[in-house]
Amino acid sequence: MPRNNVFSKVERYYRDYGARAKELKAQGIKVIAYLCSLTPIEIITAAGFLPLRIRGDTREPITIGDTKLETIACPFLRSCFDVSLKGRYDFCDGLIIPHACDSITRTYSVWRYSIGITYSHFVNLPHKVSETSLKFFKAELTTFKNSLERFADKKISDEALAEAIDLNVENRKKVKALYQSRKSNPPPISGAEIGKILTAGMGLPVSESNELFDECLRQIKLKKEIPLKKRPRIMILGSCLDNVDLITFVEDAGADVVVDSLCMGTRDYWRDIGSVDDPMRAIALLYLNKMNCPRTYREKVGKKFREDAEARFGDIGLLINEFKVEGVILYVYRNCDPFGFEVPARKEYLSSLHIPVLYLEGEYSSGAIGHLKTRIKAFLELIG
Repeated sequence: MPRNNVFSKVERYYRDYGARAKELKAQGIKVIAYLCSLTPIEIITAAGFLPLRIRGDTREPITIGDTKLETIACPFLRSCFDVSLKGRYDFCDGLIIPHACDSITRTYSVWRYSIGITYSHFVNLPHKVSETSLKFFKAELTTFKNSLERFADKKISDEALAEAIDLNVENRKKVKALYQSRKSNPPPISGAEIGKILTAGMGLPVSESNELFDECLRQIKLKKEIPLKKRPRIMILGSCLDNVDLITFVEDAGADVVVDSLCMGTRDYWRDIGSVDDPMRAIALLYLNKMNCPRTYREKVGKKFREDAEARFGDIGLLINEFKVEGVILYVYRNCDPFGFEVPARKEYLSSLHIPVLYLEGEYSSGAIGHLKTRIKAFLELIG
């Protein structure tokens, strides 16, 4: 896509992630760093703070971080921790870590001790989906809200909370619209460009993120030079991809990554908050029940594997049908236990849909992608 103003801006925010947050910090806005899609960013925004998701760096060797964390921990988390120790997020005023996977949860105290940040909070999200869990989590969110109020030295009004919810609802709608452009065959914008747009948006206040997405949508509609050749339509399935290395390689190898099921991708943006008559309950439902993550346990549905698999992975099947996916690359980081345990079930579910699947396991490193090139190329040739 031609590098006009909006996509030059996207590229700049993607490469210099956190640049806008630093500018706002200089203007007196407090910046709250956080890990994981399970952090309730609506409450952070309502408090008047800027939520900034922590990214790792696939091009930065993990050095200092491995002196404080076990090397058998998730490589993505280790990279996030490593670059934080090296000062990349020193401008942030606080840190939020949710009860996500074990690697994130069990290292909260290590982050607090090692980073030495002014404010931190652990959001205790239950693992089980039930009415009792929902009540517990709603109470936990109230505790979190109270904690932010003490740090901000002001109350978070219902009006501020409602406005933050509305802004994030609009944000998710705009991201869905960006993905909708990928339904055409061939699509007018690459999967790597979508990844960069979403990553750039994570580093902005939600209002500015909405404006950026609107600019991108307008530019996509104006695009006239659409490739004529149709290529294999691929889905990337996995946990956290905060860079476009893998997507870029797949597309350079001759395919179109038309959709994903990833944190920082559809898993973040496809959920709908629903009724907000009770804002805290709505937020609790959004993060506990409406996000399909392996760390969350749901009761078995039906007596057969197929019934239960459909309940657990049906959202993936819907995306496959909606975007006319022809092959799935299931990419899991080494030592990512929640996704690792689910690999057999996910592969079996995809096989039941008669969708070719390539399972890859790798490190969080740009160099690691190179070792997978031969298998990816062979998979794309198989699809045709």
